Amino acid sequence: MKMTALAMSVTDWTQVPLVDHPGDSGVASWRTQTFAEIRVRMVEYSPGYSADHWCSKGHVILCLEGAFDIELADGKRLTLKAGQSYHVGDGEPAHRSSTTLGAKLFIVD
Repeated sequence: MKMTALAMSVTDWTQVPLVDHPGDSGVASWRTQTFAEIRVRMVEYSPGYSADHWCSKGHVILCLEGAFDIELADGKRLTLKAGQSYHVGDGEPAHRSSTTLGAKLFIVD
């Protein structure tokens, strides 16, 4: 990710429209802002959410509330809890998320 020169700005996330993205089960509700080529999101996973796709996009993710599981295409599994972050680059291994109790995330990609 290259962060090109941008004007300083503040985002009031309560004013950003919420868009629901259904998973195989549950829903991921996104508030999204785009700055040049950088997408920044506040995402809430409902309890029981399971992604409906494998993702190969790179992300930096901070778990703000709850916890969620990350399944990698190579079989590895990780759990991210509130206060923890992870980063993954574009490409392999593909990954997908799920949660039992729900989670709130801050994502930059």
